[in-house]
Amino acid sequence: MTDLSKLAAVKSMIDAAETSINSAKQILSELIGDKPVKIDYTIAAKTLKMSDNIIEGIFDGQNMIGPDKRAYPVPANYASKSKLIQGDVLKLTIQPDGTFLYKQIGPTERKTLIGRLGFDDNQYSVVADNKIYKVLLASVTYFHAEVGDKVTIVVPAKQESEWAAIENLLPKEDIEE
Repeated sequence: MTDLSKLAAVKSMIDAAETSINSAKQILSELIGDKPVKIDYTIAAKTLKMSDNIIEGIFDGQNMIGPDKRAYPVPANYASKSKLIQGDVLKLTIQPDGTFLYKQIGPTERKTLIGRLGFDDNQYSVVADNKIYKVLLASVTYFHAEVGDKVTIVVPAKQESEWAAIENLLPKEDIEE
């Protein structure tokens, strides 16, 4: 084994150990009931696969973060239609003609909340569970939602998230309280 291949092997072992430690911290946090954890997607993505035309990565709310720490743009329509949330694992296949094809291969655990749609500082958001979650414009337009509408959103169950996916628009008559 050459010195270069030994260095690569050691780096790979360290990366795997970091990922294992982060996973162990998350499980421990869940067991003792800590608040949701904030995950660094660049570290979590290090152990995912990457080749010339296939890249696995983690969705951060807008982009897929690959093992190379690069952000790959995920079309908002796909993210909205697939109801992607932060922490979902995606596979990107780069076609010979340069087309990007995404596929969700590892959904993260989810929970559903109900909130109200808002708009501030050029960004749609939903206030739910005393927290503000950003949502994609494509989701808002797909559901023909308006500011003030009551919506159901999907967020990660066991990690912090600043983004949510709109699951559905609740009927107007349900808004009257």
